[in-house]
Parts: sequence; C-alpha cells; structure tokens
Amino acid sequence: MISLHRMILATAAAVASFTLAAAPSPVRGDDVKLLNVSYDPTRELYKDINTVFARQWKAQSGQNVVIDQSHGGSGKQSRAVLDGLEADVVTLGLGHDIDALKEGGLVAPEWQTRLPHGSTPFTSTIVFVVRKNNPKQIKDWPDLLHKGVQVIVPNPKTSGGARWAYLAGWGQAARRNNGGEAAARAYITDLFKHVPILDSGARGSTTTFVQRHQGDVLLAWENEALLTVNEFGKDKYQVVYPPISVLAEPPVSVVDKVVDKHGTRAVAEAYLKFLFTDEAQEIGAKNYYRPRSEAVAQKHADQFPKIETFTVNDIDAGGWSKIQPKHFSDGGVFDQIYSKK
Repeated sequence: MISLHRMILATAAAVASFTLAAAPSPVRGDDVKLLNVSYDPTRELYKDINTVFARQWKAQSGQNVVIDQSHGGSGKQSRAVLDGLEADVVTLGLGHDIDALKEGGLVAPEWQTRLPHGSTPFTSTIVFVVRKNNPKQIKDWPDLLHKGVQVIVPNPKTSGGARWAYLAGWGQAARRNNGGEAAARAYITDLFKHVPILDSGARGSTTTFVQRHQGDVLLAWENEALLTVNEFGKDKYQVVYPPISVLAEPPVSVVDKVVDKHGTRAVAEAYLKFLFTDEAQEIGAKNYYRPRSEAVAQKHADQFPKIETFTVNDIDAGGWSKIQPKHFSDGGVFDQIYSKK
C-alpha cells in the first residue's frame, strides 16, 4: 500500500484543480488505457485494485490495460468531467455527482441500476479523528460545539466527504430528542462556526489537520481516518466513533459517451464489475472501506466497529435529488448558514 504520508505531501504540493496519481502512463500500440476519475481519499485503494485488475485482464484477454487515476473533491471532479476531462470511469463520493454527468449527457440514465447495490461497491461512514489522548474529550456530535473546539472539514460545495459529514451532523441532530429540521439547522449553523478553514477535498483537510496541525478534530471518511491513524501513529492520533452517523455510499459508473468514443467499454465495464468480486472486496477492506460482500465483511468484522447509521433517504425521502438543491446548490442551506459565520 502506498504511504499516506507521501500522498499527503503530494496533495499539499498540488496546484492543479485535479491531480493525476502519477504521470500519464506510456501506452504501446496494443495496450488499452483507462482514466478513473475519483474522489479524494481513494488513491491508495485504486492503486492496489488497478494492479490486480490489470493482471487479470492480461490473463483473460491477452491485452495490457493501463489505468491512470485522477483525484480531487468529488464535486470538482464531476465538474472537470463535464468540462471535458475524458474519464472512462468515475468512482465518485456520492450519487449526485454522477447524476450531474447523466444530466450532461455523458452517463446513461440507468447508470445506478447497472451494478449491484445501486452501483456502490463499498460503504463508509463519517467519524472523528482527534489528537493523542483526545484533549478536548470529543465523543459525540454535541461535543463539536463546545467552546474552543476547532473542527476541520472540507467545503461541502466541492467535496463529497464534506457533504456526507454535513448530512451526518444534520441527521443526528434531527433524530436527537426528535428535534426535527429546526434542531438540525441550528446544529449545522453552530457547527460551521467552529470550522476555521474549508479545504476543497477530504485529503486536503487531512493535510490541514496532520501536516499543518490545525484543529482539534477532523471529520473524515472512516477509511481516511483509519489510514491516517495507522500511518501517522496511534501515539499521535485516534479515531472516535460517534454513537450514530451517516451510511456513506460512494458510487461508480462508466462514462458512456467517453468509453464509446475511446472504444473502451468492454474493459471499463469489466473493471467496475471487478470491484464487486471478493478479491476486490478484500482489497477494499485492507484499505479500510466496508465491503459489500457478506463473506468478506464477516472476515474483517473486528476492523469495523458497529455503529448506528441512517441513509440520505432517511433525511429526505427524495434522496440526493432533493438534498443537493436544498442544501448545497447556490443559495441553499449551506450558503445561508455559512454566510452568517
């Protein structure tokens, strides 16, 4: 597994709006090339998956496949594809960002039904990363609002992980003592008063917390949190699981218009189907993503503490189609509450 420390250094040095995990790979005449445009914390996951898939595709077809990666905030990545970045596949942070590609005529309307589990091969949730010995004694969502606590979280306008974190805070507040929407809005308004900086993506926020030593708590994807603690040391950081959080379901899709242009549909579809195999699910678990495979999940049960979760549909029955415009579009709830910061 590639070092998170090296990847954070690379992220801190990045100046482009999106980042290729490596320089574009050379392609011979008989090779096929894919570009996987993904969200921030998946660099390590897809580096490992690409190696195994390329070996399997070579054995099956006799053809070399070269897979390049692009990473950034999920919303920014979706916009980059809409603006012309020719992704063969997208593996983004939330369904809305692929729906935007559907609305742009790049992805088929039925994209979410083409693969199991709504085209989401892994799940995650939002947890807290705190510094050694948890000096601010942060154990649950209300603790983030205590005086003097600084919270590090990316910008929900550009980051899928930030939107999941926002919804985790919103949903738990709505459920606490049956507080409903008024309690949820009050909580989110107060929460973002404790946020000193908004990075564009999840890995940028990890850099802010770990490299720049800002903040008392990082709101993070579970996989990013576990990777951070295991890479930088349990003597420096620890993961805190709140009693309840959101079930994060990051989806995948081929970009139909691009694969048909490139002639890469067969290998792109095989690549995404591979994500649901037990072999890829094992790779996901080793990178701290919760497997969809029951057999693999049981094997790694000790790695993933049980936590009560709710879904986006529990927040709004319309799911992302209602949540995105209400909360994250220009003039939505986030703009309203953050402008008052």
